[in-house]
Order: sequence, then structure tokens, then C-alpha cells
Amino acid sequence: MQIKRMPLGPLETNGYIVYNDDQAIIIDPGGDAEKVIAFLTEEGINPQAILLTHGHFDHIGGVDKLRKYFGIRVYIHEYEAHWLSDPQLNGSKFFLSEEIAINAADFLLEPGFEKIGPFHFEVVHTPGHSPGSVSFIFHEQSFIISGDVLFNRGIGRTDLPGGDMETLKQSIRNHLYTLSDSFIVYPGHGPETTIGAEKTFNPFVKQS
Repeated sequence: MQIKRMPLGPLETNGYIVYNDDQAIIIDPGGDAEKVIAFLTEEGINPQAILLTHGHFDHIGGVDKLRKYFGIRVYIHEYEAHWLSDPQLNGSKFFLSEEIAINAADFLLEPGFEKIGPFHFEVVHTPGHSPGSVSFIFHEQSFIISGDVLFNRGIGRTDLPGGDMETLKQSIRNHLYTLSDSFIVYPGHGPETTIGAEKTFNPFVKQS
């Protein structure tokens, strides 16, 4: 299994393509859909779905173009399903000159193990940055895609609708720091890191 990180959209948010042979899942396409299409086409890869860690504008901007082009379905946690079409909740009303409102998701994510095509992973509800934030844990490959929950030496902001600092810290401690130290963390912004490094060096959530 391979992972392609692509800085996408107005904030160059990390979008990810997780792929195996000729199949893939797209995670958090924040914009620049043409860039994603070009990569998948050049590599001969067929995406199976779009997964969203949460509903903020910088993670959803490329969804509709990709969904239409490839004819694939979109997944998001139920707490933020209505954010996709609401520029106030997804933040584009306040941070962009052009509001973002996209079509509804096809499926609602629930905590537990999920299988899409050849991809097996766990969906973990990790609120705090936003109420419906989720992280995707690929146990067999020892990596996690954490959205805006855990960063390299940082955490997601909590001053947006539904954010809460203590809830975010509990999500990290109870769901992410329980993983092996060797797990690679692929965050929504910035470079990758490991669970072990964040336990030791993260100034916001050190392992107690």
C-alpha cells in the first residue's frame, strides 16, 4: 500500500491518496481537483471513494468535481453531514471570498472497522477540533490519517464552531496515544510524524 500526500486548496491542506495496485481512496480533497485527477489518471488508478476527516472548507473544496468525474461516493461523520452545504459551518463564509457549498455525502461514517474495496481501516471519532472529526487508522500498515486532530508538534485549533480544547486532548490521549509508538501520523497540515514522537515532544499533549 502506498500513500500520496498532495497539498490542495487555498490553505494547501494535506489531501491523501491511499492506493494499492490500481485502486485508491481519496481523503480530504481540499481543492485542486484537476491535480488529483491528473495523478490518478497518469498512474492508472481507479478511486473507490472519498473519505472526509471533517467538514471544514479546506478539506472539502475538491469533493464535487472528483465525485462527478469518477462517479464515486462520499463519506463523512453524521455530526457534520450538514456542514458540507453550509458555508457558515464549514467556515468558507468567513475565510474565503467565494463560499463553498457542496452536495450531501452518500454515507455517514460510524466508529468501527470499515472496508472499501481492498482497503481495511478503523474509523475513530476524535472530536475537539470539530464535533464530527474522525481519524482513519490503518492497523495492518501502522499509520493513521488524523485530519486536524494531531499535527507534528501541534494540534488542531479549537476556536471554531464545535471546537473544545479538553475534548481534543482527550481524543488524542484516549484514541491515538493508545497506538504503538511506531505508528506514522499523516496530519491535515504540515509534515508527518509518529505517535512516539508526539507523546514525547508535542507541547500541547505530552504523554503523562
